[in-house]
Amino acid sequence: QVQLVESGGGLVQAGESLTLSCAASGRFFSINYMAWYRQAPGKQRELVASITSGGNTDYAGSDKGRFTISRDNAKNTVYLQMNSLKPEDTAVYYCKVNARATWDTFRDYWGQGTQVTVSS
Repeated sequence: QVQLVESGGGLVQAGESLTLSCAASGRFFSINYMAWYRQAPGKQRELVASITSGGNTDYAGSDKGRFTISRDNAKNTVYLQMNSLKPEDTAVYYCKVNARATWDTFRDYWGQGTQVTVSS
């Protein structure tokens, strides 16, 4: 009932920037918080940043200052602007949206993931 489409990943060199986007579509009533996670090969998925429906943001670890999460409620889209990328940022990035589908309760929905590779 709720579909998430991610885009914006790719191969970049260290120090460059990328902006990821995740658009929600489907028969949903409303969207609560939105977040970005990442998972490197052989590692567990970890939280990168989150943003509430009111626009309050939280960042995990040392990514604060380099990454910026934002949302466009009119477009039902969440963005992750990544600056000064480092090789250790290489991972598959997933968006997660907490939304309420029509005739359903609030629950988490995951995007398909987009690969970000940073070369040194």
